[in-house]
Amino acid sequence: MRLWLQVFAFLLVITVNILANALPLNGQTTGEISNKLNVLFTPAGYVFSIWSVIYLLIGIWIVRQFPKERRNLPIYKSTNVLFILSCVLNSAWIVLWHYEFFVTTVVIMVSLLLTLITLYRRIKTSDPGFFDRLPFSIYLGWISVATIANVSYVLVHLQWIGFGLTDVTWTIIMLIIATILAIRFNIVNRDRVYPFVFVWAFIGIGVQNMGAYSTISYVAYSLAAVIFLITIFVRGKK
Repeated sequence: MRLWLQVFAFLLVITVNILANALPLNGQTTGEISNKLNVLFTPAGYVFSIWSVIYLLIGIWIVRQFPKERRNLPIYKSTNVLFILSCVLNSAWIVLWHYEFFVTTVVIMVSLLLTLITLYRRIKTSDPGFFDRLPFSIYLGWISVATIANVSYVLVHLQWIGFGLTDVTWTIIMLIIATILAIRFNIVNRDRVYPFVFVWAFIGIGVQNMGAYSTISYVAYSLAAVIFLITIFVRGKK
């Protein structure tokens, strides 16, 4: 029953994501809503293809539970409720986003982030193999970036003046904070996959802003290089 609940929750996420853009929900796609406002922390559209990788790896993670000798491993038992909750939150975010309940999407996104952090920690305590942790390293990395982007979008939507600082300045500040987060995560958790998600996102932010905001692009590219090099050469502590 535990396994089939996970399968159902995962299929719910896939179905909601497909219908959201195929119908589309509320007459607009996810990307169309994102493009309504000029949010400088938002990466280029191709970057969002990472969702395909995340869902593929999660699908494989679920399939690996099917053999009877693996079905009752501690890693699956301890993460069952959290995984199902993450699927529900993911689906809820899509629906709320399409119906433009933007402030509520921040609450859901932060809840999803906290759920994935807890899930990731549970996985770590279960002596996981590389492919046990891989899907959630990428997923957690992307939701970390997406949370910043989501908050940025809502602040622009609410016409927040940013304490007098320009949008460019705030975007650079957020890039620096995200860089520190990515580097620290690798050092603390010895996880090189997580920071590479930030590299992917930062390059996309650079591509998106290259025309009108070249300063942001150069900063994003530079910080992506910093994260990449530190991740390669600094393994982190056990």
